[in-house]
Amino acid sequence: MSRYAETYASWQSDPEGFWSDAAQEIDWFVPATRAFSPKSGVYGRWFEGALCNTCYNCVDRHVEAGHGDMIAVIHDSPVTETVARFTYNDLKIQVGALASVLRALGVGKGDRVVIYMPMVPEAVFAMLACARLGAIHSVVFGGFAARELATRIDDASPKVIISASCGIEPGRVIAYKPLLDEAIEIAANTPEKCLILQREALACELMHERDVDYAETVGTAIREGETTECVSVAATDPLYILYTSGTTGQPKGVVRDTGGHMVALKWTMENLYGVKPGDVFWAASDVGWVVGHSYICYGPLLHGAATVVYEGKPVGTPDAGAFWRVIQDHQVVALFTAPTAFRAIKKEDPVGALIEQHDLSKFRTLFLAGERSDSATIEWAQKRLQRPVIDHWWQTETGWAMSGNPVGLGTFPVKPGSPGKPMPGYDVRVMDDEGREVEPGTLGNIVCKLPLPPSGFPTLWQAPERFISSYLAEFPGYYATSDAGIIDGDGYVFIMARTDDIINVAGHRLSTGAMEEVIADHPDIAECAVVGIADDLKGQVPMGFFVLNDGIARHEAEIERELVAAVRARIGAVAVFKSAIRVPRLPKTRSGKVLRGTMKKIADREEFKTPAAIDDAAVLEEIATALKERGVP
Repeated sequence: MSRYAETYASWQSDPEGFWSDAAQEIDWFVPATRAFSPKSGVYGRWFEGALCNTCYNCVDRHVEAGHGDMIAVIHDSPVTETVARFTYNDLKIQVGALASVLRALGVGKGDRVVIYMPMVPEAVFAMLACARLGAIHSVVFGGFAARELATRIDDASPKVIISASCGIEPGRVIAYKPLLDEAIEIAANTPEKCLILQREALACELMHERDVDYAETVGTAIREGETTECVSVAATDPLYILYTSGTTGQPKGVVRDTGGHMVALKWTMENLYGVKPGDVFWAASDVGWVVGHSYICYGPLLHGAATVVYEGKPVGTPDAGAFWRVIQDHQVVALFTAPTAFRAIKKEDPVGALIEQHDLSKFRTLFLAGERSDSATIEWAQKRLQRPVIDHWWQTETGWAMSGNPVGLGTFPVKPGSPGKPMPGYDVRVMDDEGREVEPGTLGNIVCKLPLPPSGFPTLWQAPERFISSYLAEFPGYYATSDAGIIDGDGYVFIMARTDDIINVAGHRLSTGAMEEVIADHPDIAECAVVGIADDLKGQVPMGFFVLNDGIARHEAEIERELVAAVRARIGAVAVFKSAIRVPRLPKTRSGKVLRGTMKKIADREEFKTPAAIDDAAVLEEIATALKERGVP
């Protein structure tokens, strides 16, 4: 029996008491006298007056409790063919030494540190070292273009930047140091020092006066036993700034506070993910994204679990069995990844033959998030894995799931296509454009009633007015998620599209996500996207793009006819869905999100800027070529 309903009702009846109880799982230097201060900040603040330290809760307290020999971090790097494991004792030594180096470089409480790193354990060490000192880190996805990195440097004004000589991906090595040097040249706010991790695959020869060798200085600090205390900070002090992906122009720096973040993430590890201390949890993401912050670095370590830092891909390192090998080798109990990863695996291994070649006996649950999970992908994963597949929905701004299916509380029945029901802390509603709540099953704007729960962002870095205008002004008293969807009569949330992806066809508001759901159900389709393109008569009409499973040799026109007929049968003629174009690949960010907005601009012949987070810019030319071949100018 699921305890979800009673737990959610418990939160509804006493939100402050609910989170006060959850806060007992955190070690405070000074606890808050009350959990919530409604008159502080824009919509209230959590644990105001409390003093704490995130690094202490992630590292020191486990060592002090006698768990220092437990594994904390597993680095698995198929691109370098190496595996490294670090206990909590090791973690304390590494993080303490790095913190002492940063302090010697002038970093103190409230200073900003930009982290521009590949998927190496030092990236996690760097985040924790900043937290140890009370400094505010801003992780920028490794390999971001110099100009994009420069805008973030200017906004955060870091005292120090921690980076590496290179990142490694299948078939290529990306030199980070030249990108970093160029970004610093462009930026107006230059750091005092850069701490550079030299990697064997490509060491950087040019070291400026500001550059400090990571291995040399941290190695010396370790040999000399140097460390630092965990600096006491206010629960409402910022832990980090995370710039939203795909930002153009002035970036939006989401601020995460310290105390509420710890309380929420610690609660989720057992209640949402069903993970116990000592278990191995794997979020197959990147530290540069919010998933990496919450569930590669902080969540598992707050909980006393082990976390996997994976430097590889779901396919190509070396094949579509990469995930199963990692789960087998490290006895992973729960995997959290993007649906895109599973669509890539399904494309290369449609019958799941590689799954059967690995021992997954310790593996309990698959969690999906980051991109809308279509029913076909969920059903494929359920069938092939014979384990629960849990979709859930959240955003950079919230830091953890707004809706899901809580394994630790006992799951309720899954509805494919739905990321579950609202989690405690989130009062989710659906409203029309005038701010009126709509009937169950009606498409509208997904909003959350304020206040946001612990870990919800309190502001944007140095942009309080933009915080209000971007998120709070459109629906007063609510946080606007910019997602569109429905809540059905059973309380299940369905995220259909970003609000920008809701198209207006001759006065009818239609969800591109609903059309993608139909297309993804076709047995020959690996993945798809639908965008609304400009039409002189109807305003907008939908256009589909699809990628075939490997080994499918059928004619494109035949598949297109089947897709058009399926959309007409399940959604209706009102959708005016008449075009589906085969493409080799879909353009995506490196976190797996499909760049539908850019595809729309290409189809509409609008000017666009290549998104900074794109995985491979060559895909955009492939989309343009496919459109031209179909006669779309």
